[in-house]
Amino acid sequence: MADKTEEAGGVHFPFPFTPYAIQKDFMAALYQVLEAGKIGIFESPTGTGKSLSLICGALSWLRDFEQKKQEEEERLLEARADPLNDGKGQAPCPPPSCQQSPGSPRAAGEPDWVTQFVQKKEERELVDRLKEGQVRRKKREERLRQIRHNASLKFAAKRMRQEDEETERLLRLSREMLAAGTGPEQLAWGEDELVLAEYESDEEKGSASGLDADEDDLEEEHVTKIYYCSRTHSQLAQFVHEVQKSPFGKDTRLVSLGSRQNLCVNEDVRKLGSVQLINDRCVELQRSKHEKKSVVEEEKPGRRRRLEPRATCPFYNHKQLQLLRDEVLLEVKDIEQLVALGKEARACPYYGSRFAIPAAQLVVLPYQILLHAAARQAAGIRLQGQVVVIDEAHNLIDTITGIHSVEVSGSQLCQAHSQLLQYMERYGKRLKAKNLMYIKQILYVLEKFVTVLGGNVKQSPNTQSLSQAGTELKTVSDFLFESQIDNINLFKVKRYCEKSMVSRKLFGFTERYGAVLAPSREQPKLSGFQHFLQSLQPGVTAAPAAPAEEGEDRALRPASPLMHIEGFLAALTTANQDGRVILSRQGSLSQSSLKFLLLNPAVHFAQVVKECRAVVLAGGTMQPVSDFREQLLACAGVEAERVVEFSCGHVIPADNILPLVICSGPSNQQLEFTYQKRELPQMMDETGRILCNLCNVVPGGVVCFFPSYAYQRQVHAHWDKSGLLARLAVRKKIFQEPQRVNQVEQVLLEYSRCIQHCGQAGGMVTGALMFSVVGGKLSEGINFSDNLGRCVVMVGMPFPSIRSAELQEKMAYLDQTLPRAPGQVPPGKALVENLCMKAVNQSIGRAIRHQKDFASIVLLDQRYARPPILAKLPAWIRDRVQVKATFGPAFAALRKFHREKSGSS
Repeated sequence: MADKTEEAGGVHFPFPFTPYAIQKDFMAALYQVLEAGKIGIFESPTGTGKSLSLICGALSWLRDFEQKKQEEEERLLEARADPLNDGKGQAPCPPPSCQQSPGSPRAAGEPDWVTQFVQKKEERELVDRLKEGQVRRKKREERLRQIRHNASLKFAAKRMRQEDEETERLLRLSREMLAAGTGPEQLAWGEDELVLAEYESDEEKGSASGLDADEDDLEEEHVTKIYYCSRTHSQLAQFVHEVQKSPFGKDTRLVSLGSRQNLCVNEDVRKLGSVQLINDRCVELQRSKHEKKSVVEEEKPGRRRRLEPRATCPFYNHKQLQLLRDEVLLEVKDIEQLVALGKEARACPYYGSRFAIPAAQLVVLPYQILLHAAARQAAGIRLQGQVVVIDEAHNLIDTITGIHSVEVSGSQLCQAHSQLLQYMERYGKRLKAKNLMYIKQILYVLEKFVTVLGGNVKQSPNTQSLSQAGTELKTVSDFLFESQIDNINLFKVKRYCEKSMVSRKLFGFTERYGAVLAPSREQPKLSGFQHFLQSLQPGVTAAPAAPAEEGEDRALRPASPLMHIEGFLAALTTANQDGRVILSRQGSLSQSSLKFLLLNPAVHFAQVVKECRAVVLAGGTMQPVSDFREQLLACAGVEAERVVEFSCGHVIPADNILPLVICSGPSNQQLEFTYQKRELPQMMDETGRILCNLCNVVPGGVVCFFPSYAYQRQVHAHWDKSGLLARLAVRKKIFQEPQRVNQVEQVLLEYSRCIQHCGQAGGMVTGALMFSVVGGKLSEGINFSDNLGRCVVMVGMPFPSIRSAELQEKMAYLDQTLPRAPGQVPPGKALVENLCMKAVNQSIGRAIRHQKDFASIVLLDQRYARPPILAKLPAWIRDRVQVKATFGPAFAALRKFHREKSGSS
């Protein structure tokens, strides 16, 4: 279908087809938020074309912004070039971004000639900058035009690559011949790389940019752009494909960002497996390149010293990266296409994509990278004056909390101490004084961490039983004081670990010599950020070709425990009031742990909203939005007037959905699934009778969500014993949510085939019944459209466990920090309700995925009928919900709804 241009709010929005009315409203509201520099919270239900609305609305604003900026620049340049206006007429007015603020110190009483001189100087500098920007833009456009129309450039680049590879091969052979003729070394071959280089702190030397002269050519000025963020690489790939199909697909300079684990094309680095090891090895290869260049420059004539050759990455080449950068900007590509292009060009997609960021108009990345300051800096992301769109933002607060919370086990602490002690004994005489000082500080800190748990670093953590058991929660200051490390500057220790790469050296040492203290067989605990990086993988990463045992060991091989502990040390530098440390003592030292819990996610979001021109939080179900306003935005210093909310209805007709709150069952048993009542046999029996009745009138698939895995197993066992499962199986084949992630696809496939077969064959069995868990594998990102989800049942309210020490501390923190308006529930209690309803909204959002879809939503608990709870449902459901005090009228409404809809479909 041909692209169409729609007008909404006086703005023309190109669109691939005639948009829905709610899409026009969405785009117009989004345009105004970006134009006015606001913070927008946008809710658009699944199936309403949210991605296309974001693409066409945001890129239409960027199109107009660039056009207005270019016209303003041309006007200023023409005014400056006009000889009639040279010092005689009105001076050209600079753009708003260059105008002087009212409170600037242009002193009153200065002579007019001084004021005029300064003003003319600023005008000349502004014109010079505009001219430079025009030259850069024209160069970039010409470069991309040549690549697009001149295929011979690619063949020339390929020939150059082959020549470079041959030269590198000959150099490597020459080095090996020279090395073979030398005398014995004190250290074994390759061991030189394990020794720490001399360390100078930032106070003792200026921080280097990390770029050599060649790489400076790859840096460009950052144009105004849109950063689009979502949770996983699969969601980002889907968004990129939407951009490709949109009217902006041919002309948008788009860059897809990912982790090294997703983008690395160097097989020697990829096979390391661990996210942290891949990152550190990559950085080390770049450092080797820079160090080799500096050594050549510093070496004096007549003084020769043998240096062991260090490996560099063959994919990190200036000319090839320059070509890859331009290829990335030439046409829209997703991660997989970017990796394929990098392999073909023999250039690193990770760095090539990052070098393309400055000139890009749209940057697509996982939002955890954007929200983590270190990852943001490493990627070369500059937020000043830019636009950030965070899609699937319903769990944004939990994500920020998760990636900045870190847990370390007792066995990791003991293992790191043992390895580092052995390293110091091996290389102590070769290390400089400052290296030794920091290593001893780290050893002291590790020892004190083990002591505060009640253990001893000199003994195996697996055999140490702790006299005390339980959970203790402390402020950061109290924890540092009790651990007796309050006199150590953790900021300097953190900086030393980053600059010296001591954990990488330690890992190389243990890989070479093994460790006296063998690691325990427990799965290593990952920091929040490391856990995120691994969760980005769409599936389980296959181990490289190897014998079975070796392959299994390599796939499970963790990074050095010190790499992980560095994240905990960094977390301890957080402000005292913004976090807590949880000491968990669980019988043995190896099972005990220290965990940093972030209480104030706004502290990490504040810089984003402060620097950006505008921020958009978008999702299918953003209710309740009070969490975003209070916990995230208000605490980050955002004024209430800057926040704009937009929520649109669904594209389905009003009679295509039937949301019901059922307060009692067929035998008049009141439905209230509290912790005290939900395990009663009569409550489980009543739930079963309700499901049996529903399965008699609902065609196709029924998805039933339970509040926890434990309760789902308990109910399933009770129904099996009472014969209720057999009664359910007469009408629906029963499926259960699998426990393993890699089984989800197979179970869903069988569930879908069963429903399709029943619909075609007829008979007593009319479909399938899926038992799922709120917050589980099927409650988010799964599509139960059409016959797969004709009814969604929510058993009880999935409140989080109030016994959790972490939740209790979070509640207390909010009660202390957030204001409480008269008549409102305390912020801590509101947090619990909001966590519950966010989970409910995500689960019931699995059904009704497009305009012609229909489904019923059944909420089994009388507490759903309370107005404060109903207010937290999405507007398109809340406006149509019916509360039924007894089961009879509810069942009659369900039977009528499905009879009419099944007959008309």
